[in-house]
This record gives sequence, C-alpha cells and structure tokens, in this order.
Amino acid sequence: MMIRPAELAAIKAGTVDLAFRRWARPRVVVGTRMRTAVGLIEVTSVEQVSVTSLRAEDARRAGVSSLAALKQALAARSSDPAWRIGLTYAGPDPREALRATVPDAEEIAAINARLDRLDAASSYGAWTRATLDLIDRFPTVRAPDLAAQVGRETADFKKDVRKLKELGLTESLAIGYLLSPRGEAVVDAGLPAPRVRSPREQGSPLPRTIGAPATRALRELGVTTLEQVADYSAADLGAIHGVGPIAVTRLREAMAEQGLAYRQ
Repeated sequence: MMIRPAELAAIKAGTVDLAFRRWARPRVVVGTRMRTAVGLIEVTSVEQVSVTSLRAEDARRAGVSSLAALKQALAARSSDPAWRIGLTYAGPDPREALRATVPDAEEIAAINARLDRLDAASSYGAWTRATLDLIDRFPTVRAPDLAAQVGRETADFKKDVRKLKELGLTESLAIGYLLSPRGEAVVDAGLPAPRVRSPREQGSPLPRTIGAPATRALRELGVTTLEQVADYSAADLGAIHGVGPIAVTRLREAMAEQGLAYRQ
C-alpha cells in the first residue's frame, strides 16, 4: 500500500488516520504493519464503503482538502470497490535500534552464517561481503553507480542491499547507502585491522522524504543534518536550486520533531 510522504507525516503526527483506495480486493488486513520513511504504520480497520456515503469528516481524517476532492480521487477505476482503511503510527522502525547495536563475537558469527546462506541462495554468486565492502568504501554514492562498479543491474543490486538492511547492516539515504555501526563491526571482524573511516556526522540526518535533488543541493553546501538546516531560513532554502517547496515543508516537519526550526 503506497502512502505519500505528506500523508505519512500526518499519520505520525496523528492528524490523519484514514486512507481510501480503489481495490478489486483488500491488499492489507487489520494488524498489517508497514515499514515506511517515518516508521511503522499499522492498519487498524479495513471496510468496503460506498462513495456516496462518504462525508466531509472522512475527507478531513484522510488529509484531503474537501469531500469533493476525495470523491474525485476515487473516481478512477470506479469498477473496483472503494475501501476505507484505518491507519495509526505504531512507533519507529525496529531496524533503527538494530542498526545501532554493535554485535559481540557470537552475534557476528550468527550474522556471518546468515550472510553465507544468502550467498548460497543467490544465482549471482557470493555478493554479501563484496556489497558491504563497496558501501563501506563508497558511502552516499548513488545505487546505479555502485551497481555499475560490480557489473550488476541497479534493480537487482538494490534488492540485495535491502536484504542487508533487514539484518541491520546498512542504512538507506536519499542518495546512496551507509553502513550502520552494526555493519561496520561485521566488516571489521573480517579484516586484519578495523578500517579507518571518516567520523560519522553528528546530529539528525536529513529525511529521505525531501528527495534526491534537495539532498544533493544541500550536500553541495555541506549541509547534511537538520541542525545545520536550522541555520537557514525557509526563504534561504527555497532560493537554492533543487530545494523546492515540498522539501522545505518536509524539512520543517522533521526539524519540529527534533525541537528545531528555521532561522527567522
């Protein structure tokens, strides 16, 4: 179930708790937990509804500007039933805590055994350690560029990186990837000596929801954290090529969660 970034932010804030979709049959069930850019979103209800029965309150709870706009959005694929889906924020993605957990020797052995199984199941051959090493050596580099370095298709490469992310070994950025502290520990365990890396950025990272163009534009200015964004006014950011109104809004929302705000 696809949910737009603005809706995700509103669900997390508690101002949106409904979504409406045209589906031939339900694609989620009550209790489904979806991992999103803002954390876990849980499905609390799923019911078929008649579009004519919808009211302005439904539109408000779905974050839609008006009842007419909601009905217009549901006008497409009118041969499929309309569904009202209840949604709630269910907390941070558990992989976030896992990424920060540095494993001991026993855990590293278990992770390596899991990596061995992934390698053995792959038609491409052993890829897990090479991919971890590639991300470690080239952090924040675009996935297509990383895939090209190892002669792989981007889609397949990204699919495999998601398997490493499930183990808490990598972090996905708006552009490229980064090894987590957990991933660094696994890589270092296979080296003669721990790898020397640039210090991690201190502070709250830029949200992925601002998109790659805005992330790239901010990086070019040396801005990689929300704390650094707070040194700018909204007008300053809006004047930067690549940072559009949506990115400015997403950054404002992300900063508010950290008790930060744009410079006045």
